[in-house]
Amino acid sequence: MSKTRTERLVNLVICLLSTRRFLTAAQIAATVPGYEHNADDSREHEAFQRKFERDKAELRDLGVPLETGTASAFDTEPGYRIARREYALPDIHLEPEETAAVGIAARLWQHAGLAAAATSGLLKLRAAGVDVDPQATLGVEPVVTVDPAFGPLQAAARERRVVRFDYRIPEDDAATSRRLQPWGVVCWRGRWYVVGHDLDRDAPRCFRLSRIVGGVSLVGLPGAYRPPADVNLINYVANWGGPSDRPERAVVLVRPGRAAGVRRFAEHLSSDAEGDRLALRYADADGLARWLVGYGADVTVLEPDEVRKAVVARLQDLAEEPQVLPTVPAARAVPSAAGAAR
Repeated sequence: MSKTRTERLVNLVICLLSTRRFLTAAQIAATVPGYEHNADDSREHEAFQRKFERDKAELRDLGVPLETGTASAFDTEPGYRIARREYALPDIHLEPEETAAVGIAARLWQHAGLAAAATSGLLKLRAAGVDVDPQATLGVEPVVTVDPAFGPLQAAARERRVVRFDYRIPEDDAATSRRLQPWGVVCWRGRWYVVGHDLDRDAPRCFRLSRIVGGVSLVGLPGAYRPPADVNLINYVANWGGPSDRPERAVVLVRPGRAAGVRRFAEHLSSDAEGDRLALRYADADGLARWLVGYGADVTVLEPDEVRKAVVARLQDLAEEPQVLPTVPAARAVPSAAGAAR
């Protein structure tokens, strides 16, 4: 909808809410900006009538209770008004804790990239007579933030535009370029993800925003694709990385209190004096081995044999390249090949 038409519709609603009696089309044309015309000119008058009919239909489609009637039995031309009792929202009653929560949420989004939406929500509540304190804390301070890619990806999903970005997975040091048709951005277990159709792999994919390297580039024109109508983004992210995507299973032994990054992606199996036995899902043995070797002696691969052999091969490569060894912290020195793949 154009800005001019939006302003005209807003002025029309204000006009019809401000009167208790029915206003005729001629009275509306003389009152509402945007309807000015010469009533004696048949062409201009017909253009006004078509415009007014379209605007009435638009208001009714938006749910505005537009009434038609006459001020008295002697009136021959119908008039229009909006019934306040049907247009007004019901009273909003929030408990003190609820108003404080709204204030905290608004402050949180000011730090997270949705300041405009938060401000709009507060204005609507205040217009309805609800006193919301944006400085309320309830003893806590909002610290949740979103990644820099949140804004561009959310806008691209809304406009249906293809995006390009560099993405790094834990198993690889180098980022790879991805082209995506984003369907939406969702939060799952405290992390933000974008879900969409990966054009290079021709399959649905989801990407964690914190792993996007650099900026997000918009590619092509808006409206370039249509997301699936029945997709549930939260369920998709929750089920991503399951057996169908990472069909293989490895078991590793992790020293007590060490290798938090491995624990984050693993399923706990058992514990003893040596450490914790964890299960990891993976698709590529070499990629998993490169990642695990970075944890040095804190992680030992127990099974399967292909991952142990990949760890041994990786350690042998490191042993033959002394210039790489200084980058490994002294507290996590690279173990011998036999020890890492026991």
